[in-house]
Amino acid sequence: MEPNGSGSDASRQVQARFVTRLPPPLRVPPASMAVPSHLTRFGLSDIVNLLLKNSDPDHENQPFDFLIDGELVRMQLDEFLIAKGISAEKVLELEYVKAVAPRKQEDPRPHDDWVSAVDGSNSSFILTGCYDTFVRIWKSGDVSECTHVLEGHTGAITSAKFIDIRGVENEQNFHLVTGSKDRLLRLWKCDAAKRRGDPIRVGAYKILAGHTSSVQSVSVNPSREMICSGSWDCSIKLWDVKESEEDGDGTTISLKKRKVNSKTKESVDARLEGAATSTLVGHTQCVSVATWPDPDVLYSASWDHSVRQWDVPSGKETWTMVCGKALNCLDIGGEGSALVAAGGSDPVLRIWDPRKPGSLAPIFQYSSHSSWISACKWHPRSWFHLLSASYDGKVMLWDLRTAWPLAVMESHQDKVLCADWWKDDSVVSGGADSKLCITSGIEIQ
Repeated sequence: MEPNGSGSDASRQVQARFVTRLPPPLRVPPASMAVPSHLTRFGLSDIVNLLLKNSDPDHENQPFDFLIDGELVRMQLDEFLIAKGISAEKVLELEYVKAVAPRKQEDPRPHDDWVSAVDGSNSSFILTGCYDTFVRIWKSGDVSECTHVLEGHTGAITSAKFIDIRGVENEQNFHLVTGSKDRLLRLWKCDAAKRRGDPIRVGAYKILAGHTSSVQSVSVNPSREMICSGSWDCSIKLWDVKESEEDGDGTTISLKKRKVNSKTKESVDARLEGAATSTLVGHTQCVSVATWPDPDVLYSASWDHSVRQWDVPSGKETWTMVCGKALNCLDIGGEGSALVAAGGSDPVLRIWDPRKPGSLAPIFQYSSHSSWISACKWHPRSWFHLLSASYDGKVMLWDLRTAWPLAVMESHQDKVLCADWWKDDSVVSGGADSKLCITSGIEIQ
């Protein structure tokens, strides 16, 4: 319950009306009422739960958040009104929403080395990449059940993505792409229905060679027919996946036959190798991440302190932003799927809007982490919500309508290296503690 504070503070009241867009069982009467002005969101939440219980004795208390003029309240009500210059004489309209907070921490999935890549875009499976050179697929709902182990890379895995999620009926059969410190990308096919007992060992059906240094990032374009990769060689390469799938039908690279050469550390039959369709050049240091949110537009971030937007058909840069820090992560989302979120070699998560002419300043900055930021990801269904992961061992959930994190998850005992949303209501993350952690029950409206 809220502390009463001093007698004078506790006696101050404001007129407020509680409104919501939640379904009828969670709607309170629209009449205005007097509420103590010293209350925070917790005390306001108690009032809403009490009103709901008056209407429905079976109502179970739950936490709510509150917005005034579209901004989340994260201090005492009277302090918020003063900070925003809002008159306490008028009737306040307090919109309440379900609080975004994790409700369950599942048992971690152990790995043999650092978990450096994770993809939660498949609702039935989770994909992880590890410093032990293996890629693993984990089945939903089965604690510590690894269904597939993808073998073939000779260096640490840096990135791993599902390629073709085309509907629930095909989620048991999927294509994957991985990138590694061995300078190579590999394409894989997996059939979950074939699994019996121990994890299935899978070999790649195609190797994509062309980078001259570690591959740091892979991303799939919206058509699911092309992928891009960013590398320590400062370049971004584009690859035709559809053609590779057709060429690779029925063929996988042997897990036993490997010949080493000086350039790629591996040589295979030429028909199992793929070449890039084009190369984007402009960065002067490691391309830490490249993402492809629109068929004709690609974004990249680099240790050269820049975020760049590329026109894919022409291969030309169309927008460049320099932030003064080496960048580790980048994602595109928010309003109109147009906001750029990025983090790097300081504790600040920054967000830009490339649509705003004449200004390269971030429109939002969040600085609750205490070390470098390693990952950021917009929620797939919300314009307001995103997550960040950091070397401080924490994953934080953010809402653009407040400067404070909605939730802080401390599941890891070491640096968090990667994170993603999974099934809309869960967060999956991997770290230097060699664990895949799953936090669920996160309600995003």
